[in-house]
Amino acid sequence: MPRKNAPGLPQGLPSREQIIEFIQSSEKPAGKREIAKAFGLKGEEKIALKRLLKDMAEEGLIDGKRTAFHRMGGVPKVTVLRVVDVEEGEAIAIPDAWQPDDGTPPPRLRLVESKRHAALRTGDRLLARTEETGGGWTAHPMKKLPARGEGLLGVVELDGSGKPWLAPTDKRVRNSSPIADLGGAEPGQLVLAEPGRTPRSGVKVIEVLGDPLAPKAFSLIAIHKYGIPHVFREEALAEAELAAKLPLSEEQREDLRHLPIVAIDPADARDHDDAIWAEPDGEGGFRAVVAIADVSFYVRPGGQIDKEARKRGNSVYFPDRVVPMLPEVLSADVCSLKQGEDRAAMVCHLQIDSHGRVKDWRFTRALVRIAEVIAYEDAQARIDSGEADQNLQNLWAAWRALFSARNARDPLELELPERRVMLDEKGRIFEIAVRERLDAHRVVEDFMIAANVAAAKALESKASPVVYRVHEPPTREKLIALRDYFDSIGKKLALGQVITPSLFNRMIKDIADEGEKALVMEAVLRSQTQAYYGPKNMGHFGLSLGSYAHFTSPIRRYADLLVHRGLVDAFHLEQPAPKGKLPAKSGLSEQDRADLSKVTDAISQTERRAMEAERDTIDRYVAAWLAGRIGETFPTRITGVQSFGFFATIVGLGGDGLVPVSGLGREYFRYEEGARALIGEDTGTRYAVGDMIELRLAEANPLTGALKFEVPDSDGGKPIEPRGKRPEPKKKGRAKHPQGQRGRPANIRHQGRGRKR
Repeated sequence: MPRKNAPGLPQGLPSREQIIEFIQSSEKPAGKREIAKAFGLKGEEKIALKRLLKDMAEEGLIDGKRTAFHRMGGVPKVTVLRVVDVEEGEAIAIPDAWQPDDGTPPPRLRLVESKRHAALRTGDRLLARTEETGGGWTAHPMKKLPARGEGLLGVVELDGSGKPWLAPTDKRVRNSSPIADLGGAEPGQLVLAEPGRTPRSGVKVIEVLGDPLAPKAFSLIAIHKYGIPHVFREEALAEAELAAKLPLSEEQREDLRHLPIVAIDPADARDHDDAIWAEPDGEGGFRAVVAIADVSFYVRPGGQIDKEARKRGNSVYFPDRVVPMLPEVLSADVCSLKQGEDRAAMVCHLQIDSHGRVKDWRFTRALVRIAEVIAYEDAQARIDSGEADQNLQNLWAAWRALFSARNARDPLELELPERRVMLDEKGRIFEIAVRERLDAHRVVEDFMIAANVAAAKALESKASPVVYRVHEPPTREKLIALRDYFDSIGKKLALGQVITPSLFNRMIKDIADEGEKALVMEAVLRSQTQAYYGPKNMGHFGLSLGSYAHFTSPIRRYADLLVHRGLVDAFHLEQPAPKGKLPAKSGLSEQDRADLSKVTDAISQTERRAMEAERDTIDRYVAAWLAGRIGETFPTRITGVQSFGFFATIVGLGGDGLVPVSGLGREYFRYEEGARALIGEDTGTRYAVGDMIELRLAEANPLTGALKFEVPDSDGGKPIEPRGKRPEPKKKGRAKHPQGQRGRPANIRHQGRGRKR
């Protein structure tokens, strides 16, 4: 690089232009040391360079620290980025710590993903190497970093001196953080904050969310904690309004409006994307129709709605709201199969034999008019009372055939309770109960499973790409952990045999005690691998099926929309949109055909995100429900034991909390790992997994969802060490839940302790 002597500068010192050029072209972070070395500066020239760099920073030419500078308005060569959007499978990121004094918006960098860093999603943080080209900024991921967002949602509190602190809403975050900038927030308000440049510098409040105990606050906490997209872009809303006006062609669709098809759904369902009909075929079997909302007709690949739906991956259902995958004009109106209104449907025609086996199937695009939308409870009541019309009677008769085929398959049967939070018109809790499992639920479920299998096999028959719903068998590591657990309760699991759902079903069926049965079912559930979406068929272990896809819920799952698009192509069902502002094609895009794994990885992640957010929110509602009942005793079942205490769940409600060993009285309790029990040295009092016990509720924190119990007859004193015997030293690392529930003990064990200031 040529040297210039700028006026007023020591001999050999580079000009401002040369420094900027060097910073931009350097392959490594360029700090004062690297600049001095590049220009051969020594002695007084280094001191002059320091002054020059300071002047350039004050003039707005460069930014950064002495260890790494970059052009003002630019990006460091190596920096931390945050993914803010995913467009057409391509991740877009901005600098994570962008704080320019002049309010300049952050540059958007296109991430060049590698296999190692594939399937990035909104909110991900990563260390990346950046470069500026003629086409804009690009970044090459080097390392994925932990999320910073968790724990930055909290409530403003003041300490004794009046200093503000951020009390976290996440029970995994142990300590409060000092607040450096309240941003107009007041004590007691729920806020969103961002971290300072160092842990000691305190956090800055960037958004005030309001009363943390107000209606809809618990779901709002989950939405922000998990980074769930919940506001549609204007472009997507405008396109949805256009799509909603697409005309339905009677000539291009099979007209099924004469069939009395019914939708059987929860009483509080926000949308209706499936409906069913059946009648005897005269040969001992049944003809059946599974009609599904034809979302692919309205949401076309490459459009603005499609980009939003792909980013969300699925709808998220909270007790007080739904964060939909599609704009409301589609999800709750035009696509929803409403009673008495003409609707576009993708229809699976099934031919079922007398043994419940599906002998034949075909797929069409159709016009349907739903005869009735019925709540599960109402449909069941009609059947039980003998007042059901012929249509419902036919559905139940066809289901009994399907159910017999299901029994022959013997899929995994784990009847685990599902909590249901019921709110009044003001959003306040009036009841939390276990959702009743009815035959009406099974009727719909088995029709949907039959259609899902047919969709997978139909696509396979045409050698078309398939988005499979995959559930692989348990791993050997999980089976070993399950065997060890069974050993501790006196049951045997031989690992030399072929592990099938039938094996687990037989073990569960042989248990008479309902409490023990519930624990075994939970243990079996934890041994299972997590289901996911993928283009490679690995079967569905839990359902005992060789080929399985999700076809029946395209309003709320992007995977189902992809299956519909595949069927459009495979069976030549294309219906182009009129020329205008909507994409013409409704089948699979060429990009998805070429690489389905990228989008299936992404939607598998969004599904897990939704499940965690929904579970967290239910925990908060349960804690809020119990907050007014501190001091009451509840029937509980011990679900886990460790040296520091045991975990218990309220029977019939599901509230999960800790009983610390310090609350068991002054007696010393020995932890026996093999028996998974705490045993009193003097009295022999025993607390073991599976025991039913009355416990008093000591704490219930609605903001974190954490509960703490205590034994009613305990004196609450500190345990006394036995004479001549010292307790075993605590093992380093996080305590593990005895049944493999990762993180839960560590989450709960610190609740109730004073926050570290």
